[in-house]
Amino acid sequence: MASLKDVATLAGVSLMTVSRVINQAEHVSPVTRERVQRAIDELNYVPDYSARKIRSKGVKASTIGILALDTATTPYSVEMLLAIEQTARERGWNSFLINILSADDAERAVNQLLAQRPDGIIFTTMGLRHVELPAVLKNHRVVLANCLSDEAGLPSYIPDDFNGQYQATRYLIERGYRRPLCLWLPGEALASRPRRDGFEQAWREAGLELEAVTQYHMQWGDAHYPELAERVAAHCKEGKADFDVLICGNDRIAFVAYQTLLARGIAIPEQVAVLGFDNLVGVGDLFLPPLTTVQLPHDEIGRQAALHLIDGVNSGGVKRLPCPLVKRVSL
Repeated sequence: MASLKDVATLAGVSLMTVSRVINQAEHVSPVTRERVQRAIDELNYVPDYSARKIRSKGVKASTIGILALDTATTPYSVEMLLAIEQTARERGWNSFLINILSADDAERAVNQLLAQRPDGIIFTTMGLRHVELPAVLKNHRVVLANCLSDEAGLPSYIPDDFNGQYQATRYLIERGYRRPLCLWLPGEALASRPRRDGFEQAWREAGLELEAVTQYHMQWGDAHYPELAERVAAHCKEGKADFDVLICGNDRIAFVAYQTLLARGIAIPEQVAVLGFDNLVGVGDLFLPPLTTVQLPHDEIGRQAALHLIDGVNSGGVKRLPCPLVKRVSL
């Protein structure tokens, strides 16, 4: 990594001049300022804003930097960030968060994070997704939380969507449900296939005919959630549904389904049971009746990702964390 001295040498100026340019100080000519900036850009120099950290002999200031792609700006996965911060505090570490506001914003966010010289980095996303690790991070200690990468050996903590749906399906089968209607996430969503696979394996293992099950995938994008109401309504005639349990790809789908069923006078769970997935923060108990759903382990994902860095774990690869069933009234 380039140093302040490297920038000064390339620009042909003193260390003090480079420092003045970086800190936006006055009394630097525009020509000199431009020459220093060109050297910074050419060397990919990242200013060390953490140089003022107090470092006593034998004492290491340990800090986790969090890159948050939609994690902090949406209400669905903030528990992951809180768990990272809390775990760091418990172990005497510091943490700070940098938001990635868009795909074009990644370079700015990464540079801002590296300027703080973190001892480890956690890359988080809202919703399980595939990420391409910025090249500049490949020489740093990075852990992925709720996302996957093609980088071999990179540690990644994600939900066990397959087993969560598998166990929930076994539960509803044990309760006697045999005519499900399934409304899955879009096929492009990484969580969609394992959840559907978990359902189908449990269904087949119970000796039930998968061909008789009606299954739909919603289209990609939030704008398509209302369209699911039409899917549900098509299976409801004269206050009766032709299914006995509605399996929803997430709790937002369940929310649309609830409105559709209840508006048609179909009682939950007396006539139709409903199963969600995610256990959205502060939402599950607000369904009337309360929604039975599968818990996304965001809290545990954040905790394990933080401990991976704090405890100096060297192993890599994907680690899937359990998604327990949250039993309420709807199933």
